[in-house]
Amino acid sequence: MRAAVINRLDGTFDIEDLGMDRPRGEEVLVEVAAAGLCHSDYLVASVDRGRPVPMVAGHEMSGIVVDVGPGVTDLDVGDHVVATEVDFCGVCRECRTGAPFRCLNPAAARRPADAPSRLTRDGAPVTAFGVAGFAERTLLHRNKLVRVPRDIPFAQAAVLGCAVSTGVGAVLNTAGVRPGETVAVVGLGGVGLNVVQGAALAGARAVVGIDLQPPKLALARRFGATHVVNPAEEDAAEAVRAATEGGAHHVFEAIGLGATQRQALGLTRTGGSVNFIGIPQGTPLDVDVMRDLLLGQRTMRGVYMGSTDPRRDIPFYADLYLQGRLNLDELVSVRIDLEEINDAYARQETGAVARSVITF
Repeated sequence: MRAAVINRLDGTFDIEDLGMDRPRGEEVLVEVAAAGLCHSDYLVASVDRGRPVPMVAGHEMSGIVVDVGPGVTDLDVGDHVVATEVDFCGVCRECRTGAPFRCLNPAAARRPADAPSRLTRDGAPVTAFGVAGFAERTLLHRNKLVRVPRDIPFAQAAVLGCAVSTGVGAVLNTAGVRPGETVAVVGLGGVGLNVVQGAALAGARAVVGIDLQPPKLALARRFGATHVVNPAEEDAAEAVRAATEGGAHHVFEAIGLGATQRQALGLTRTGGSVNFIGIPQGTPLDVDVMRDLLLGQRTMRGVYMGSTDPRRDIPFYADLYLQGRLNLDELVSVRIDLEEINDAYARQETGAVARSVITF
């Protein structure tokens, strides 16, 4: 099968032919139909965090089940599925209480170290990151897959697995935004736009989208933003205070830079919450606990995958889309072939598109 392989940590992918093992135990073989280009996968290909190469990344994927292992009883050949980045066992205390994103035994969804590699190149192991969705097929534990209705298009279904789960989930699950509260969103990429529409779904009175790219500000309006701010043209803190009567109840930072994390703190009202979603890059955030937290009575928290329970949340989001209440069509900006992945990431990293999706 063809796959986009990371051989060097320079932000590029090589299209190669790889081998794949058969499903064992509770594993499922999926023919990939669509895979979204998330910024996190670009960082995987760019930043050395000790992961071995060669590697196949991609963690936002939809497809069709083509084979199942002997231990799989709840998925069948022909099912349409969405993959999730969340690794969970399904039986620990956290999983049983609705928090699989905090699973105590996430290795249960992976193959043991002494088992054959799922992916190989000329017989040698190839690392799989996320759900290894940048390939024509992928092999996953059944906990990594959720059945979705057949009438949701594959490209739109793919973005449910990360951009939607993380963004909408950060609002509904992590922050618990209530009707009448106010929200500010720093960074309007695929995840940030979903924070915006999650806030609109939650009934937020004001939703302020902040970005340097005018096309993204216009798009945020269509996703439910009541106000938009370009920090290059006006003071973001003043604009947010004016729109929210003193600062937002909930601020979401979806970029990962120390400067924008600091900015997010400054947009939050006394007693509000700051939610960090973006993968950290560059200079770490310097926090003054007295000023930022104690006197400001603020809550700071990291958000992992929108505190998602995949089996509960992904079908819910799919239903919202089919009801016309969740905007996925405009989120899928461009459909590309696997061979276009490098050019597509170059365009996406400039902020020109919200989400590129590989379709097979």
